[in-house]
Amino acid sequence: MSTPPPPPRVTPRLWRLTPIIALATVIALLTAGGLMARYVDRANARQEVDEVGVQARILASTVTAALAFNDRQAAQEYVNAIRANPQIEAAAIYDTGGKLFVSYKLAPDVTLPAAVQPGLPRFTDDRLIVAVPVTEGGASLGTVYLRSFTEPFALRLQRYGVIGLLMTMASVVVAVLGVMQLTQRRANEELARRAEQLAATNQALEAQIEQREMAEEALRQSQKMEAIGQLTGGVAHDFNNLLQVILGNLERLGRRLTVGGPARRGDSGGGDGGVGDQSRLIEAASRAAGRAATLTQRLLAFSRRQPLAPKSLDLNRLVAGLLDLLGRTLGETIHVETVLAGGLWRVFADENQLENALLNLAVNARDAMPGGGRLTIETQNVRLDEAYARAQEDLRPGDYILVAVNDTGIGMTKDVLARAFDPFFTTKDIGQGTGLGLSQVYGFVRQSGGHVRIDSAPGQGASIKLYLPRFFELDTLDTPAADPQPVPLGNRHETILVVEDEDDVRSFTRDTLRELGYEVREASNGHEALHALETNPGLRLLFTDIGLPGGLNGRQLADEARRRWPGLKVLLTTGYTRDAVVRHGRLEQGVELLVKPFTEADLARKIREVLDK
Repeated sequence: MSTPPPPPRVTPRLWRLTPIIALATVIALLTAGGLMARYVDRANARQEVDEVGVQARILASTVTAALAFNDRQAAQEYVNAIRANPQIEAAAIYDTGGKLFVSYKLAPDVTLPAAVQPGLPRFTDDRLIVAVPVTEGGASLGTVYLRSFTEPFALRLQRYGVIGLLMTMASVVVAVLGVMQLTQRRANEELARRAEQLAATNQALEAQIEQREMAEEALRQSQKMEAIGQLTGGVAHDFNNLLQVILGNLERLGRRLTVGGPARRGDSGGGDGGVGDQSRLIEAASRAAGRAATLTQRLLAFSRRQPLAPKSLDLNRLVAGLLDLLGRTLGETIHVETVLAGGLWRVFADENQLENALLNLAVNARDAMPGGGRLTIETQNVRLDEAYARAQEDLRPGDYILVAVNDTGIGMTKDVLARAFDPFFTTKDIGQGTGLGLSQVYGFVRQSGGHVRIDSAPGQGASIKLYLPRFFELDTLDTPAADPQPVPLGNRHETILVVEDEDDVRSFTRDTLRELGYEVREASNGHEALHALETNPGLRLLFTDIGLPGGLNGRQLADEARRRWPGLKVLLTTGYTRDAVVRHGRLEQGVELLVKPFTEADLARKIREVLDK
């Protein structure tokens, strides 16, 4: 059996082709190395442009608000954050005119152009320059300028050395390229991570800016309401003194006319000058003065200067007790409903002021439903968390009782909602409203430690929500008011010292007390009052105004008088008080107060009540 012939020998042919193959391999490697070097150069350039461009655009979006409000400090803080990237040689913000606004330089000797306009990225002297516009709503606000280092020439030579190695060691070249690709991928991942961090930082800064703007708006609103409150409170104080004289003397004049009969009787038909006409005139004047007194009380309520007499209340019982009055007041076209929560917590508030607040809201709701509608009063227990409390003005988180007055009326626009609590602001026709209803509600609820909120939209009705703090202490049950009693009289053995700086008010009070049967002494300031107390040891009661001149107010006078004469009874009066007898909006324990303007019956009952204690 013969063996097969061996294959033809090709080695000599391959050896001959080896130089060509080697040359071709060298050419191929050089070409591949050159193309690869070119590719890597461009890739690095694009990467650097992308990195710096992303940072420039992020910085541009961050400084938009600072440029818009010309806030150099905020803009400088944003630019200084660029120092975290050591490749950035210089960063600057230019305004719309191209002038330098703020800047950052890696070294003191680095220079910046005097003016810059947006343009395409460019490489100059181993530096990359990027200039991007800052815009808001399509309008240009300025330009962000970044200048970063590029890859030095020595590093490029090193890369070319690697290309030389590729010609002799293809495997090493492939390995090096693999390492470079891995390094580039990691660098891209790091860049993406930093971009995400910068984006998150930008969102956090925008949220902080929004919160600051909300806080500034709340502060401006609070300052406006406080300024208006101080003004209205001062006006109410002066008006109360005037109204005290007007109402008191009208009452005395009417009583004398009734008791004494006609001083000058006209014809029997009741012509001009007759007793009937005079009585009607006095009644009309008294009604007008009474309405003026109500207005001043509303002003004091808005300014949170009215003295409150709070007690523990069951709101469900209070609302149920108002239903008959609401039905008569609102008319047949308004259907009143209640949604009262079971197990409702108790509140600590002034019952009369709370009833007035609900009546004001109900009347406003009626006026917003000229064609009739439905009024719903709702109560429920709620808890206001910290997030909600922080967004409001001076509100503490915790347990509250919600009283909501909802209507199906015409609703309110945003402009009306923004001014709803301003005093004297009204959307009603002239003569149909004073503009003090919601202002009184606002002042009373805030003085009681609560919160007011209005939810409304045009054509969708309105919901006015009163949040009153929960009362945790036990208190006696609410008791109905006693029936009116006859005006109590005094006797000449009971001497009262009247201290009032207003001459007309002092004269009225003195004469009224004498008509009631009391012996009266008078003084115009605290020092005169102390002298009168020393020279009249039989004085039973000190009746003093709080606002007295001469460096000794009514509260200080009362404290000094009690210290010297422990058995002396004290009754204070005022038309306006800040903190003399009121602490946190409530009367201090043991303080007896009669608020101006008061009637003869109010004065007589309060004097008798204090003397008989």
